Amino acid sequence: MDEKKEWYVVNTYAGHENRVKESLEKRMAAMGLGDCLDRIVVAEEEEVDYKNGKEVKKIKNLFPGYLFVKMNMTDEAWYVVRNTSGVTGLIGSAGGGGKPYSVPEEEMEAVLQQIGQSEKKVVVDFQVGDRVKILSGPFANVEGIVESMDDNAGSATVLAIMFGRETPTEVEYINLEKAL
Repeated sequence: MDEKKEWYVVNTYAGHENRVKESLEKRMAAMGLGDCLDRIVVAEEEEVDYKNGKEVKKIKNLFPGYLFVKMNMTDEAWYVVRNTSGVTGLIGSAGGGGKPYSVPEEEMEAVLQQIGQSEKKVVVDFQVGDRVKILSGPFANVEGIVESMDDNAGSATVLAIMFGRETPTEVEYINLEKAL
């Protein structure tokens, strides 16, 4: 197949995302469509809570009721996805047998970075000691100095001035830009 694989958003019953992922993988392989399917992602991250003084780790689904599928949207693959148990539809499908629109690669890359599954390395134009502006989050539009950088985590520690004091803040690279 020389078609380019693209990302699609599959709507499922909330709480059934991992079951649908496994079922979809098995069905695609059984129908001989394994080469159409590249990757299925359930956007989950580990969350740490403290209860009664003890650390409790749990998995939090960032998009309940949705999976992200990278695949060639052939007629056969479209049929298998639509008719997999637990799938309620695909986002961007107008119904009536119309195939869905794909998700732009940039938007999907942001989701993958958020859950730590990005395959692309973020290239930044700042380094330790540079003044940067925070683009989003609780410190949006605040400027600070980059104290340290962690390329593996894709984040930097920024010394932001808050209430007249330097406050170290961990910020992802995608939420920073070099200040002019």
